[in-house]
Amino acid sequence: MDRKVQHSIYPPLPLEEWEETKKTLHLYVQIIGKIRLSLFPKTNHWWHAPLYLSTRGITTRPIPYRDMIFEIEFDFLHHVLSIQTSKGGKELIKLGGTSIAQFYRSVVCTLAKLGIDVEINTLPYDLGNKEPFESNHSDVVYDEKYVSRFWHVLVLVNSVFENFRAEYIGKSTPVHLFWHHLDLVVTRFSGKRAPEKEWPTNVEREAYSHEVISFGFWAGDDAVREPAFYGYVYPEPEGLIDYPLQPDAALWSTAPGYAMAFLPYEVARQSADPDQTIKNFLDSVYQAGCSCGKWDSKELELDS
Repeated sequence: MDRKVQHSIYPPLPLEEWEETKKTLHLYVQIIGKIRLSLFPKTNHWWHAPLYLSTRGITTRPIPYRDMIFEIEFDFLHHVLSIQTSKGGKELIKLGGTSIAQFYRSVVCTLAKLGIDVEINTLPYDLGNKEPFESNHSDVVYDEKYVSRFWHVLVLVNSVFENFRAEYIGKSTPVHLFWHHLDLVVTRFSGKRAPEKEWPTNVEREAYSHEVISFGFWAGDDAVREPAFYGYVYPEPEGLIDYPLQPDAALWSTAPGYAMAFLPYEVARQSADPDQTIKNFLDSVYQAGCSCGKWDSKELELDS
């Protein structure tokens, strides 16, 4: 494939050009994510919490509720929030142009109109803004062009992650979007329990109850000022940060307080084959974890 064509598939996503829009989108997504967390049956490792990519944007997937199911979907083709039920109800809420408080009220009122009652913790999670959703009346920025671009990147990365996941016959998460940090994630399990450890919450305690190698993509934040792919191993084995990564531009960082592998999105985007560059990174993180953590990779991988 022509190099220029490949570049056009993965668009640039400089954080500073859409950071205010990203903050708005992140709050929107947290509201919907908390609704799924509240109503979906609790699943091991908190797999009931995340959202997922869809053909139009980001979705809760069907949520059981009394004698029906319903689904909430961000439609980034038309920039509306769609709420549909198995009883035929459907409502649309325009994205952008209103405060977070107005958006939150619209969602809760629309759900009630469709016969769905829900209560959530309205404090944003892990964001600089600690204002509860219902009282956040500040103006928001919602640039449809950049939201669409971000979703387009997620669609491309999701496909790479799904193919990567398909090679693994051990226990694995779905490819899902964590609304906490707005990152797309897939995690592999060795099948072995992790050592007991004191965790601050039940979320971490259950999420890391077993050995994992986790991989993700996110658009950047206050600490990492560019979109990037990442990977880490828990529990962290000795020698991990000395294990070579691919491509050469990938590196290990201990800035988070543990070893995390990074590959800047821009490096992958500008490579001759972005999909393969991302895949090489994922494979190298996995091999590092298997080698240093003594995972039985022959029993966990699909025969080629």
